[in-house]
Amino acid sequence: MVDTLGKAARSERMSRIRAKDTGPEMAVRRLIHGMGYRYRLHKKKLPGRPDIVFGKRRKIIFVHGCFWHRHSDSACKLSRAPKSRLEFWMPKLEGNVARDAGNEEALRSMGWDILVIWECQLKDEASLKLEIESFLNHEID
Repeated sequence: MVDTLGKAARSERMSRIRAKDTGPEMAVRRLIHGMGYRYRLHKKKLPGRPDIVFGKRRKIIFVHGCFWHRHSDSACKLSRAPKSRLEFWMPKLEGNVARDAGNEEALRSMGWDILVIWECQLKDEASLKLEIESFLNHEID
């Protein structure tokens, strides 16, 4: 499939994709803040610079984009594979998955409890609220 955008237009569009303060992350942060919880953002001293950190609770929330972090749920329509330049995209995206797994393993070994929220989960705010509430109020064993 041929790219419908020119090289300059594609470059400009891709440059707008951010690593933090993304739309899904901001939606989750607004939801959590509205629930009355307070948190820290992107703690540099923790592996992977987690999106949302609850220090006293020893809990971390990552907000992952389904495309960029390769959501493995077959029902997720946002985790589609790229159609062109597979030799570039597949190693990049699989590297993201490997890095995520390594960061989660390191954080768990440090005693942190982790919740990953996928971009596609934002559609059902009620169940997402319940999942976050359950995660934040459950004690680590």
